[in-house]
Amino acid sequence: MANFRSYIWDPVLIVCQIVLMQCIYYSFLGLWLAGVDGLVQSSRSLDQIFSYEVLGFATLQGRLSMMAFILNSLTCALGLWFFIRRGKQCLDFTVTVHFFHMICCWIYNSHLPAALSWWLVNVACVALMAVIGEYLCMRTELRAIPVNSGPKSNL
Repeated sequence: MANFRSYIWDPVLIVCQIVLMQCIYYSFLGLWLAGVDGLVQSSRSLDQIFSYEVLGFATLQGRLSMMAFILNSLTCALGLWFFIRRGKQCLDFTVTVHFFHMICCWIYNSHLPAALSWWLVNVACVALMAVIGEYLCMRTELRAIPVNSGPKSNL
């Protein structure tokens, strides 16, 4: 059941939603990468999440990691639908999640990403997550409001 929110500025709610979306992002990315690693019997590492060099077209592991990032954007779009529930806010939360991911990668690697594949994958993930999340949220927002068609009483 969808609740209609007021448009009152609620910074606590926004911060909680940002933290929740960040948790969803890293939790499901970890699960997708673990599944990919299980397919090719590869070792798990934080490099798969934060290193720029892992995402690439040259190796099977790089292509599978890119696939995990793409699948994670679909999972996160569901997170937007379940927890944010506002089509107008999907792009904001998507960019925020990926901005914080870029900051974490920057801290992990001690420099900004120089790999073109990292930028391409993340731009594609932002686009997928935002568009699919917005589509799902808008579909829910625009759902017809049921009108009681029972007998009417004169008041």
